[in-house]
Amino acid sequence: MKVLVVGSGGREHALCWGLRRSAFVEELFCAPGNPGIAETADCLPVSSGNIVEIADLAEKLQFDLTVVGPELPLSLGIADEFSKRGMTLFGPSRVAAQIETSKVFAKEFFRRHGVATARGIACASKSEADAAIRQMGYPCVLKADGLASGKGVLTVESGEDAERALSLFFQERVFGAGGDRILVEEFLSGNEASFLAVCDGQNAVPLPTARDYKKVYDGDRGPNTGGMGGHSPAGILDAATSSRVMKEILWPTLKGLEAEGRTFTGVLYAGLMLTEDGPKILEFNARFGDPETEVIIPRLQSDLAGLLMAAARGELDRFPALEIKPEACAAVVLCAGGYPGNYEHGKPIRGVNEAAKMAGVEIFHAGTAIEGDHLVTAGGRVLVVTACAPTIGEAASRAYEAAEVIEFEGKHLRRDIGARAGRPTSS
Repeated sequence: MKVLVVGSGGREHALCWGLRRSAFVEELFCAPGNPGIAETADCLPVSSGNIVEIADLAEKLQFDLTVVGPELPLSLGIADEFSKRGMTLFGPSRVAAQIETSKVFAKEFFRRHGVATARGIACASKSEADAAIRQMGYPCVLKADGLASGKGVLTVESGEDAERALSLFFQERVFGAGGDRILVEEFLSGNEASFLAVCDGQNAVPLPTARDYKKVYDGDRGPNTGGMGGHSPAGILDAATSSRVMKEILWPTLKGLEAEGRTFTGVLYAGLMLTEDGPKILEFNARFGDPETEVIIPRLQSDLAGLLMAAARGELDRFPALEIKPEACAAVVLCAGGYPGNYEHGKPIRGVNEAAKMAGVEIFHAGTAIEGDHLVTAGGRVLVVTACAPTIGEAASRAYEAAEVIEFEGKHLRRDIGARAGRPTSS
């Protein structure tokens, strides 16, 4: 099998790492990739947002399967472009991906199909949002309608907070067109968890559960990021609750999308809040999560390429039951100083090779580049340090040991990944 992965971050590095271990994969490519991915796959210098050029390449090089990592090409319709040309791609169509690309659409969809979620009010102006906040009360949550790289969610606890947040959306426009509309949502309390399922339009296979840590500072403080670390299993989802999530959230969503002419093929990623009233959906993503992928893939014993190809072909019902390693996996994200705000590029990175030699450790590149003979920082999230061990605590400890070996100017990381497994958080 000749496979192409689209993307350039830690998620795509983990996907390439898992696909390289497949018995079916003979040739592996990534567009555009990164220095870490280049050690596993042949990198093609094509932006993940250039969907026509990627489709041209796939057609010319005759890939058997293309796997899309990031949300941007899905939102632009890369699956539709491939389908038009009769090529196999793992990922949803543009209209199916709207479950992620528009928070307002998703909220209205949940209401139509009886999926448990927080109350929400769609707003297209600051005055509408002011009125909605007064109606909702404090605390409440403001979400950019469009894509915002996981950062377009703000919790407001006072009038001062609200004024600042609405200025970011409507005056400063820090989220661009993605913040032209916002959702004002009810604040939910409970435990957050990530629940991902591979789907073929008719069938869904749940992946190992995970937990993502979004806030930039320890103790869930500070602004949201794309993800500061995580672990699998989530540590807070028992079998009964997982079954309830499939029955009450995943299946109604999959069937609802099909009923609306948005048949979904790819990964449905449910961001959950486990409340006293049961699991509720915070949001859906239409692709693999990041850093969830980096902790899920190392636990997957089943053939990843076989699983994704079965889904892309609508044949998940023929795929054997997933085999999962009993070990836990934890990830610690090493960030550039200042992330998720302004940060500098080009800082030399040391110690990656030494850290990667430690038992049970894998290093996934998220934002790196090569300058001369040196590996340097090239993004807000720079490296994802993962480790497997018998328990979440041991896996996290091992990941932190490896993280300490890696050095670059301004390095920032959370120090509490896995420390609160089982303790409540809020949306």
